[in-house]
Amino acid sequence: MFCIAWRNPQQEQGDWSIDDYIQSMLEAVDAVCKITGSKKVNISGFCAGGIMTTLMLSYMAAVRDNRVNAAAFGVMLLDFDTEAPIGALHSRKLIGIARKRSQKQGIHPASALAQVFAWMRPNDLVWNYWVNNYLTGQDPPSFDILAWSVDGTNLPGKLHGQFLDIFETNALPKKGSLKILGKPLDLASIKVQTLVTGGTSDHLTPWKGCYRTTQLLGGPSTFVLSNAGHVASLVNPPGNPKATYWLGPKPGPDAETWLQQATKHTGTWWEVWVDWAGKRSGREKPAPKALGSRKYKVLGEAPGAYVLEQA
Repeated sequence: MFCIAWRNPQQEQGDWSIDDYIQSMLEAVDAVCKITGSKKVNISGFCAGGIMTTLMLSYMAAVRDNRVNAAAFGVMLLDFDTEAPIGALHSRKLIGIARKRSQKQGIHPASALAQVFAWMRPNDLVWNYWVNNYLTGQDPPSFDILAWSVDGTNLPGKLHGQFLDIFETNALPKKGSLKILGKPLDLASIKVQTLVTGGTSDHLTPWKGCYRTTQLLGGPSTFVLSNAGHVASLVNPPGNPKATYWLGPKPGPDAETWLQQATKHTGTWWEVWVDWAGKRSGREKPAPKALGSRKYKVLGEAPGAYVLEQA
């Protein structure tokens, strides 16, 4: 198991672009294959990481790099024409202001991104705490998911501007709308098998928008629908008796038709992923006694050095 951690960029990293991130991801694939001796990897990408994974897969398809065997995506939108609260921000004036601000500062700060997400569900994420904490003086209740919600990250100014362009023009579903490391984007060229998930109460990436991914990519796809929101559906552990998910037939054009034919199960999408990924993996072999390899030395203990850097 290998993970790519987002580094929290500062102003000096403000010129990092999509190409920089994709190149780094390709270098990670190189390292994983060389360390493990495997010719192929299975990959998972969540939210913005899922978008980056998709862009990398499009590039790999263009250069006929078939080292990714299968890919899983969680709470990710590729088609921003989907009806969603984020559509309220689809204003050329607002997007222009945001772009100029991040260009001037060099980064788009995590606090600004958190405010945008919070105001998409103001009753739950703004006024609830304003009333309980400010008006009545109560301490916020212990809630582990809040730790995830406030663990934000800055975005490089250049990357933020590119994301705004993608959002404003709904570029990703359009073949050739942008280039990744010089190769035109083409979602339909991605033929790897995929597992796509969504959450019933996700306000950032509504589940029907996540479902749309199964129709945009060119390979066979499986869709799983969880009974939770954007963060909860991801961190919901296997074995949770309160969790449920829907698993249905081969995804077709209409999300509602799929749901009517789907079967409800107790558990989380992770359990489906374990079975799905296992069937698309090689035979098990003994775990290595040491991490890394001669070329790729261990640099430090988990979870790495980036988490120790000051925001």
